[in-house]
Amino acid sequence: MLPDLTSPHRRRILWRGAVAAAVLAYNPQWLRAQPATTLRVGYQKSASLFVLQKAQGTLEKRLAPLGATVQWVEFPAGPQLLEGLNVGSVDVGFVGEAPPIFAQAAGANFVYVGYDPAAPTAEALVVPKDSAIRSVADLRGRKVALNKGSNVHYLLVKLLEKHGLKYADIQPVFLAPADARAAFERGAVDAWAIWDPFLAAVEKQLGARVLADGTGVVDNFAYYLAERGFTERNPRLIQALFDDLVERGRWLKGHVDEAAAIIAPLQGLDREVVARSIQRYEYGVAPLTPDVAARQQRIADTFHALKLIPKPIRIADALPARATP
Repeated sequence: MLPDLTSPHRRRILWRGAVAAAVLAYNPQWLRAQPATTLRVGYQKSASLFVLQKAQGTLEKRLAPLGATVQWVEFPAGPQLLEGLNVGSVDVGFVGEAPPIFAQAAGANFVYVGYDPAAPTAEALVVPKDSAIRSVADLRGRKVALNKGSNVHYLLVKLLEKHGLKYADIQPVFLAPADARAAFERGAVDAWAIWDPFLAAVEKQLGARVLADGTGVVDNFAYYLAERGFTERNPRLIQALFDDLVERGRWLKGHVDEAAAIIAPLQGLDREVVARSIQRYEYGVAPLTPDVAARQQRIADTFHALKLIPKPIRIADALPARATP
């Protein structure tokens, strides 16, 4: 039976246990390690909870008693963030389902330290409002923009499969969100697989039509990752980060309009767009369960079968000990 993660108190207890178990499993001598004085957080502007933390300065306040500060490092999307984690420019990050799989296949040394609940409506396949395309099945031979290695990569694969198409039946055009938006606007691509808040923006600003979102097709979990060595040496900083995330997530869900007003100027979006976006996400960070790990493994197996990654990987190799199936 999976643990009950609905209670905030229960979640905090599980976090402390999961972090402690992970640290002891990796390095029993962690108490003698030199702790970091700076927590370098890799984030994307689309990651509303990190953006909110940054704007309100809550993480800085939480780390101050530990003698540590925060450095925020922005990335355009998950794959670039994972590269930053791999080369040592950040210590922790927050990404969708697919980037960790591509990164692990490339040899990145990280560990999954948490996840946010499923948000299948927060990503979708869209077409221009006047497009003749009415179904995913109509995409045969068409150009579809997406960020390679991002969460929508898996969404696209599964939507095509659901509608009787193969990945080879479409023309993927790999573009980062800003470039994909430009290509979508000028008609250089026929469809765009994208996540919030970019999804909410293109819906409101361009009237883009949703062909299909992730409902009934994908989970769209989001993951918190940390460089393995940093996790070994700094369990108190990792714990402080997640304690603050739990509190900020609870506050955000109860103050959507106020949160949107804070986040909107930092994301460069209208307040209504941000409010629509954050309402499609769930904010409830928790340690990975065996079920969530198994779902992530299915994505990895799918990518390997499609030759999108060069070798099979085991998600269990990147999990804390207590999350290993």
